[in-house]
Amino acid sequence: MSNENVIILRKQTVQTVLTVLNIVAPVFLLASVGFIWVKAGFEYQMAFVTRLVMTLSVPCLIFVALMQADIAPEALATLSLASLTAYAGVALACFVVVKTLGLDRQIYLAPLIFGNTGNLGLPLALFAFGDVGLSYAIVVFAVMAVLTFTIGIWMVSGLGSLDRLIKDPVVAATLLGALFLWQGWETPVFLTNSMSLIGQIAIPIMLITLGVAVARLNIASLWQALGLSLLKLCICIGIAIFVTRWFDLSPIAAAVLIVQMATPVAVTSYLLAEKYQIDAQPVAGLVVISTLLSVVSLPLILAFVI
Repeated sequence: MSNENVIILRKQTVQTVLTVLNIVAPVFLLASVGFIWVKAGFEYQMAFVTRLVMTLSVPCLIFVALMQADIAPEALATLSLASLTAYAGVALACFVVVKTLGLDRQIYLAPLIFGNTGNLGLPLALFAFGDVGLSYAIVVFAVMAVLTFTIGIWMVSGLGSLDRLIKDPVVAATLLGALFLWQGWETPVFLTNSMSLIGQIAIPIMLITLGVAVARLNIASLWQALGLSLLKLCICIGIAIFVTRWFDLSPIAAAVLIVQMATPVAVTSYLLAEKYQIDAQPVAGLVVISTLLSVVSLPLILAFVI
């Protein structure tokens, strides 16, 4: 290889590294704000903030993003089916892992399947791929949310959750936004601007809240959590790559699906474990360790897909 080619390759490598750092730095800096906030002893009303974001801000973000998405409805439908297929494959693989290792399915199965596609996935998609990437990421997030509030709750509690699904604002906003996109409708400008402002607070608050949640969790079974986190990451990436090729997704849609599937264990898994009074400490360990692991894994994945 000539010196000129070596110089070009080095410049391209540096450019890729800088691009990835520009994408992931805001994500982890905002999460660090929440972490430091708690460690400094300041109060953070997790219940209030979570309700505000998930009941009002995120639904507004989803609805406006879908309504204004410059993406063919057919492409979004294909991505939805691809997301369902990917989660089905991950669920099957994780079930085999849990069964083989003799782990408690009620504790471990749901956390291994569902990633943090909201707090981490949405910001990463926005910073890496712009508004188009955010629209794709919202589709994956919505699929994950529906599965979490149905199959996920059933895995943890054994209870039906159809009523919870119907009432959930995230699901309603997704369905309504998809309808507006399909029909080409738009809300009045003043209403769109109002919802857009409300939606804009979702991503920074979700990232800060992620840092708060991680700061408050205690790690149990460190090595087991690390092993399972690595296994989850490999399973999710492998299945996501296979699905993107099977469905022949566009480059941006494929990249978004891979990144979303590779996100760490969702804090929601820990909250569900606490709510339904199962052993939440192993789940807490998975959340913390997989999130720390994502500091390394997500930049590498972004460098691969960009």
